[in-house]
Amino acid sequence: MGAEVVEQRAPVVEQRALRARRDPGNPAPVVEQRASVVEQRAPVVEQRALRARRDPSGRDPSGRDPSGRDPGIQPPTRRQLLSWAAGTALAGVALPALAACSAPAPLGKIVVAGGESGGFYLEFAGLLAAALQKYGVAKAAVALSTGGSADNFQRLLAGEATMGAVLADTAAQLMGANPGRVVALGKVYENYLHCIVRRDGGIRTLSDLAGRPVGTGAVGSGTTLTARRILSAAGLGPSSGHPIVERQLGLNDGLAALQDGSIDALLWSGGLPTAAITAANGNFGLRFIELSPVLPTLRSNYGEYYERVLIPANSYVGTPAVGTAGVANLLLCRADLDAETAKRTVRLLVNHARDLIPKSSQGIQFLSRETLISTGGLPLHPAAAEAYREMHG
Repeated sequence: MGAEVVEQRAPVVEQRALRARRDPGNPAPVVEQRASVVEQRAPVVEQRALRARRDPSGRDPSGRDPSGRDPGIQPPTRRQLLSWAAGTALAGVALPALAACSAPAPLGKIVVAGGESGGFYLEFAGLLAAALQKYGVAKAAVALSTGGSADNFQRLLAGEATMGAVLADTAAQLMGANPGRVVALGKVYENYLHCIVRRDGGIRTLSDLAGRPVGTGAVGSGTTLTARRILSAAGLGPSSGHPIVERQLGLNDGLAALQDGSIDALLWSGGLPTAAITAANGNFGLRFIELSPVLPTLRSNYGEYYERVLIPANSYVGTPAVGTAGVANLLLCRADLDAETAKRTVRLLVNHARDLIPKSSQGIQFLSRETLISTGGLPLHPAAAEAYREMHG
């Protein structure tokens, strides 16, 4: 009977271990307590076996019944002894199994590819890295300064980053060229395309940029792809009769060039407000050009990754409200990221969203179960999709 009891306990222990692995709120000590119950049987077996091997004369120095038992307790049969021994052996096998069933250890290190210094990408990557470490998704996590979306995607492919922030239009293009290698963990926030000019200049509309030098984002940035599409939709592309003079400059170099007059406009895609743009506006005064008129052409030519959004008045001190193009930012990872890390990251995005939003942010965030999954048809990591289903019930 003892072996049967132990055998019945083993599935219960395994079930508890599985629940502990599925639910972070169900602590491992429950499993350990159940294991200790099995362990405690071993001394009982030994004590009973010793009583069975008492002095052949039947005498007990303690004065107890010559049978070697306490009154009212039946002596163990040979079959019971064998059963208890089998139970002890099973406990020895069960304990390593219990350790194997405990929740997987967090990933050793996670690298989150962000963007340029002073931009929202890098700020978000830093907040996410801190949260990944704080909430036990990884033992260590760091944010990586990069050229932007396209650069982040390439770093994922090369294994230099674990996760990365990538614009949805850039992600669609690069995922199509690299099928099955990179997937999404969720849609995290809205990017606002800024068309930035000097406030003391004479530029008022996109058409005023014809023939002028314009910064279109750093090499390796998603801004470059979006900027070129915007300019093409406005009739300012290379094949048009009024092309701009393109300069591939990132955020900080572009703002410096705008200040010294070597470019007349800078296109930048980022969160709202972007810290470096706030600083530049304070230094020499900026104006933002309306981009809403090109949205119908942009969507018709390149898909529904673009939507009309508003940069509210005084998002940058002294500037009026202006309509522009919004592009969702996705958090991507390699397709071979382990399932447990993917699930833990999704739970973090949902349950600790406040930790991931900069205090100065005025833009749209997508850090909820309902919006995180809206990746514009781009594939989610299978474990991320499962985590969203579990949270939806």
